Amino acid sequence: MFSSLNKIVKAIKERDPASSNSFWIILLYPVIHVMFLYYLSRYFWTNNLKPIARMIMQLARFLTGIEIHPGAIIGEGFFIDHGMGVVIGETAEIGNNVTIYHGVTLGGIMPAFKSSEQRGIKRHPTIENGVIIGSGAQVLGPIIVGENSRVGANSVVLKDVPKETSVVGIPAHEIKKEKVNQAFEAYGTAISGMTKYDNSLDTLNKQIDDLKNEIKELKNSKKK
Repeated sequence: MFSSLNKIVKAIKERDPASSNSFWIILLYPVIHVMFLYYLSRYFWTNNLKPIARMIMQLARFLTGIEIHPGAIIGEGFFIDHGMGVVIGETAEIGNNVTIYHGVTLGGIMPAFKSSEQRGIKRHPTIENGVIIGSGAQVLGPIIVGENSRVGANSVVLKDVPKETSVVGIPAHEIKKEKVNQAFEAYGTAISGMTKYDNSLDTLNKQIDDLKNEIKELKNSKKK
């Protein structure tokens, strides 16, 4: 457990420019507090003492504003930046060196619909190594977000994301087919190239400029 927490401290130093020394990170960062309680709860969960595990994570939620189900599987170097409002469901699986921001949900698609039929099945996302998920994003259902992918802030992801790909929007769509590099990019907004909506706006702006030029030419011809 302490080895895993040390890896989180190192991840924070690498990925958060506001971080300082290890003492203040341990004292002030909610991800450290919630993950300490998560590791403790996992012990009870895997030893079939599930009510105790759930109680521990309810305490973690009260203290940090981060809700992690003890059934979720989380890898090394996991960093939740800010953290408030993060929800991670029971069957979620998170790989190594994943970063998520505040307000992110790793949830089911329709948890209130035929709930009894959804018990005991995979209903939450799998987040592979090196993924960054921007603030407010909703990643829903038993989908896979591929290795080193980026999910833009406030996106709603409902289908698999290929590895090393950025997605944005509601519902989330791939950015103009260009792969992201390995560098860390804050808030999952890393993308060269424009979205299809940006392209549409660019086309409209060009058409408006052309019309302005035509009107100007007509006015000049009338003056002559």
